[in-house]
Amino acid sequence: MVAPFHLAGTQIAPGSRQILQLALAQLYTQSPLTVPLEVVHGRRPGPVLLICAAIHGDELNGIEIVNQVLAKVNPARLKGTLVAVPVVNVFGFIHKSRYLPDRRDLNRCFPGSEKGSLGSRVAHFFVDEIVNKCTHIVDLHTGAIHRSNLPQIRAKLDCDITRQLADAFGAPVILDASIRDGSLRAVAESRGIPVILYEAGEALRFEPLAIKAGTRGVLNVMRTLGMLKPVTGKAKVQPMIAKSSTWIRAEQDGLLHLKARLGDRVSKGQCLGTITAPLGADTCAVIAPKNGIVIGCLTMPLVNEGDAICHIASFDAVKQAEISVERFVDELDIYPETL
Repeated sequence: MVAPFHLAGTQIAPGSRQILQLALAQLYTQSPLTVPLEVVHGRRPGPVLLICAAIHGDELNGIEIVNQVLAKVNPARLKGTLVAVPVVNVFGFIHKSRYLPDRRDLNRCFPGSEKGSLGSRVAHFFVDEIVNKCTHIVDLHTGAIHRSNLPQIRAKLDCDITRQLADAFGAPVILDASIRDGSLRAVAESRGIPVILYEAGEALRFEPLAIKAGTRGVLNVMRTLGMLKPVTGKAKVQPMIAKSSTWIRAEQDGLLHLKARLGDRVSKGQCLGTITAPLGADTCAVIAPKNGIVIGCLTMPLVNEGDAICHIASFDAVKQAEISVERFVDELDIYPETL
């Protein structure tokens, strides 16, 4: 048996689970605002894994991933502790917005301050009450509004543990992504806490592929950390590491007719679609600047000059990356669900 787990003044006994409501702030009506979370504390020692979603309040796929993971975890069989926070940015979630009420991006406010802006205070609260209690983090995201992402992991791969978790997650694409100042990844990595960031789908949507892949990926990470028993069966798809990525931007205003779809392999010089004026004049072709795989694309046909249209990831072996994506999609229907 291990000692009870303490979080925010609450004691969680080994082999149990508990839902908490952490007092965050008040609305301007003086109604209390809380951050909901669940702690699953195992009977045997192990890592403390944080899975969190909706740092951007309109990113909903991660919320469902957190709930599906919780439904599959039995505290009697768990080694270590799972801390699950489905909605970090409760202000944005209430308003169906990516941002906080002051229009700040919470994922640029870390580590925050007790006496700073609203975003800074929320970030400080989250770090002080939750992040500092954890040993590993899986941060769940989606694309922005009207943009959808192929399931992918973003991580700093020069850390061996982070690289191991990124591989274990099982997304078809891994981006060796630099860390942005003010992000959760930045503050966690500075404190020696490995973080992988999962991107999939579009804001304000529930997308079955993104949710199923994310749920499977978090469980894969937990098995790799020894928190859950490993499963045997079909070998997982080997993720492909992108050497770089580029957004194609609109060269003119108009209506976008995009032919390329998430997961498509494209070649340098290939026409991926067109942008036309409302009456069909002044057509502009959207041309791939390099070989690669489409890992993100705009889902709304109205574009202004300079809008990001298509995100292309480059690989040393583009054909192999395409096969990896195809196998990944096929495998989601046959992956064993038992733990």
